[in-house]
Amino acid sequence: MANITKDMTIGELLSINAGVAPILMEVGMHCLGCPSAQGETLEEAAMVHGMDADLLVAKINAFVDAK
Repeated sequence: MANITKDMTIGELLSINAGVAPILMEVGMHCLGCPSAQGETLEEAAMVHGMDADLLVAKINAFVDAK
């Protein structure tokens, strides 16, 4: 499986593994289908939502690796 990085866009991430959508929703990223969210990197989205991008990516990678 692809290693998820904070430089990936939300759109790329969801196309690689749509199963991560609940993780993003859980941390407050509710507009996953919005045009701006599709082009926003995980790092940018984390900054907008006041969270640490590295922790978010670690959580996503842990989920992906467990599958």
